[in-house]
Amino acid sequence: LMLGTHNFATNGNSFKIALYAEGGGGKSSTTATLGAATTAYTTTGEVANSGSYAAGGGALTNIAPTTSSTTAFTDFADISFTTATITAMGALIYNDTNSDKAVAVLDFGSNKTSTSGTFTIQFPTADLNNAIIRIA
Repeated sequence: LMLGTHNFATNGNSFKIALYAEGGGGKSSTTATLGAATTAYTTTGEVANSGSYAAGGGALTNIAPTTSSTTAFTDFADISFTTATITAMGALIYNDTNSDKAVAVLDFGSNKTSTSGTFTIQFPTADLNNAIIRIA
């Protein structure tokens, strides 16, 4: 973020979100190990294709960056994968325009599941106290 790698402007870079399983529930028997050392999108531990979810995840709709007081922030519109059977423990937001470089790792805190239904990721309100990406 601090090196100008990601352009969050409405007409800037394209971002995607991929879902990851814990304990081998993904495409392989390898557990996803996402964290501070994650630098780019990986298929290791990604959940299997199901319904409208496919490898690489889904395209995110950027909410234009803005500032309030001394905080700059940006966010994304909620995203849903339909008719999907998914169990995910977390996700990776990555820059699809810029070599799939990682933007943020999300830890859901526990497995979240949909069974032949809709798996929705709700992003927080795009404001200085709640936006998914904030710099103060």
